[in-house]
Amino acid sequence: MVAQRELSDDDVDRIFRALADATRRDILRRTISAEQSVSALAADYDMSFAAVQKHVAVLEAARLIVKRAEGRERLVRTDPEMIARAQQLLERYQDLWRHRIDRIDALLAEDAENPRPGS
Repeated sequence: MVAQRELSDDDVDRIFRALADATRRDILRRTISAEQSVSALAADYDMSFAAVQKHVAVLEAARLIVKRAEGRERLVRTDPEMIARAQQLLERYQDLWRHRIDRIDALLAEDAENPRPGS
């Protein structure tokens, strides 16, 4: 297995910017199990085809999806590797906060066991 390079700050910014929009999250959800054409995606939204193409471009720039040409159609699928990398990033943040909460809990327990005089 090839070692993955660490996500840069720009990578992380692009991922979170892409995921900040409900339409883009829905496009990811719809393309995670099966490749779909941009036309098929656009048919389900109350917006222009061009607007859906822009959403797809944002997801592609964040490398959350892969787009390929098949004839005249552009097919889109979620990139599971980048989704996994984004998940690993979030897990690192989760671990950081759990560690901080554990430290706070330990400090509070210590204060409860050793009350200060006059408290």
